[in-house]
Order: sequence, then C-alpha cells, then structure tokens
Amino acid sequence: MSNEQIAQDLVAQFGEERIYGITENYGILNVTTSTETIIPLMHYLYQHPTFKFQFLTDLGGIQFPDVPSHEFGVIYHLHSLENNVRLIIKLYVSRDNIAVPTLTGLYACANWMEREAFDFYGITFTGHPKMERILNVEDMDYHPMRKEYPLEDATREDKIDALFGR
Repeated sequence: MSNEQIAQDLVAQFGEERIYGITENYGILNVTTSTETIIPLMHYLYQHPTFKFQFLTDLGGIQFPDVPSHEFGVIYHLHSLENNVRLIIKLYVSRDNIAVPTLTGLYACANWMEREAFDFYGITFTGHPKMERILNVEDMDYHPMRKEYPLEDATREDKIDALFGR
C-alpha cells in the first residue's frame, strides 16, 4: 500500500473538489479537505478493508491570520497500525465561522484533543459532548495561542533589554 494508491482511492471516492492539496512530506501523505467532507472521509478511512486508519495519533489547531477565508485550521494525524502507514489530513475554516464537526463518535481520544484546540485557538467542534476549556482557567476570556497577542508583556519593568539581546 503506497501513498499514491491511498491518494488515488480518496480522489476516486470523494472527487478532486473534496480531496485536494495532495502532497507528500517526509514520506507521509498530506491531503486537504473541507468541514463538509471530514466526517465521511474519516469514517471511510477507518472502515476501509485495506487502509484501516483506526488510530488518531494527534489533532491540533493552527492559525494563519493573513490568509483570507483560511485563517484557522485543524490538522489530523492518522496511523494505520496494521499497515504501519501514516496520513495527515488538513482542513481550514474562516474566522467568521470557526466550527468543525467533532470526531469523538469515531475516535474517543479526539475528546481531549478537540478541547485543547478549542482552549488555545477557539476552534469549536460541533457535536462535542463537553466543549469547554481543558488546560486554561474557565473564566479566561481569550485564546492564548492566537497570533493576536504580543509575545511579551510590554508593561513589564523587570527585564533588562541588554540581557535579551536588544
């Protein structure tokens, strides 16, 4: 089973308009899809008799503030333990609607990963059983990994710029 076979199968099943951005980085196949396709795509990959991508290794949020209509994204890392093959699936959403369907019905481990992406980026996973903060305090009114906040507190007076190479 090669990356080319997986890519061809996905395009044949879902079409080029729903599976696109097919690349290979470091031997791992990367595909891009949409929020409308993510659930059927994941079920297909999970139940496929040959592929058997039944392990969600990681799920993470990302932000590209300068890319119109693709400001936020979710990256899924899947692993077929039986075939020892990895796959990365990406999807992007607009700042106007930062909502992605949940995968908790298929992968139980997605529960905590989706809550972390919500906690740090504000990406909401529709249908999630407990969409609330997991690592930050509940009354925090912002999402700290967004690129809207300065890296340093400009009001601090205890830093000596010469010690920080400035």
